[in-house]
This record gives sequence, C-alpha cells and structure tokens, in this order.
Amino acid sequence: MSPRKSDATRRRLLDAATTDFAAHGIAGARVDRIAAAAGVNKAQLYAYFGDKLGLFRAVFRLHADAVVDAVPFTADDLPRYAVRLYDAAVARPELVRLATWAKMEGVATDDAVTESSVGAAKLSAIAEAQRTGRVIAAIAPPDVLALVTAMALTWSPSGLHATARPDDPTADHDRRKQALATAVSAAFHPAATHPPQE
Repeated sequence: MSPRKSDATRRRLLDAATTDFAAHGIAGARVDRIAAAAGVNKAQLYAYFGDKLGLFRAVFRLHADAVVDAVPFTADDLPRYAVRLYDAAVARPELVRLATWAKMEGVATDDAVTESSVGAAKLSAIAEAQRTGRVIAAIAPPDVLALVTAMALTWSPSGLHATARPDDPTADHDRRKQALATAVSAAFHPAATHPPQE
C-alpha cells in the first residue's frame, strides 16, 4: 500500500473511531462498526492501532493535539487562554466527550495532555510566572493548569451547566467568556485587573 493511501486509510479509521467513541464510549464502541464505517477490514484496523484501546488513544491524541495547536498558551495571560479553550470546546465538542468517556471508564489520558512536551512547557511557564510574581504561587502549577482548564470547560458537554453550542446567541457566548476571564484573572493573578476580551 502506498504511503498516501495508507495515510488516507488511517485518517478514515480515526474519523470513524472519533464518531463511535464519542457516541458510545470506549466499552460501547465496536471495532467492526468502526472498520465498516471507514471502509476497511478489522485486520487493517488492528495493523494500524494494535487494539481498540490503542485506537482510542490515537483518536484522543489527534483531537488533543488539534486543540493544543489551536489554543496558544501563555502563563502571563491565563484569562485569554481560558477563553480560547472555551471557544475550542464549543468548536470541538468531540474532544470533551472523549475525555469524559475516558474518565468514566478509567482510561488515563494525562500522558496525552499534561505529560507531553507541550504540557511540560505549560507547567514550566506557569512556574516561571509564579517565581516572578505574575501568577499566584499558592497553587502548584499542575493544579493551576487543571483549574483553568476546568473553568474553561464549565459549559462543555462534561460540565454541570447548560452546554454551550456553536449556534447559541453571540451575547450568551460573550457573557460566559467575560465571566470566565474575570474569574480566572481574580483566581490566579496577584493584582487582578479587568481581563482582556477576545
């Protein structure tokens, strides 16, 4: 199989698996259904990903990487980072659903998010911002990142409140993002001022 055809097959499998995992979770997803939706046989799926859990991890990594690429991080502007995460969650609800299924089913995804080189860089940037007094130092960097992320996902499918959807009125999105930026600024910046809006 040519590299181009191989890449296309792999992408079809990842797309089909995203839909199945997001809808049914890891335990509920079916390899035969994913393979059929991708137009390949199960043997090809196993050759690419090893097993269903390997496929899930590849799917999760794909979406986590896409969000990381779409959401630039700076420890000096945690409110703006949170607002961008909010926007990413609205635009890519499948990642939130995948993460929620993984948590409910006890599948660790930390290595795909916080233990990657990108995650390590974020923690290092937070630690440096704390060292220089730009972010409060009373909370450990991994917990700062976890709390900012959780705040940004308040209105996501994993949150306890109404889920933000792309077709919500602009005023609703603006209100939530302003509240989010204000809360993150107040929580983590030593001299909280009015946070910037996107």
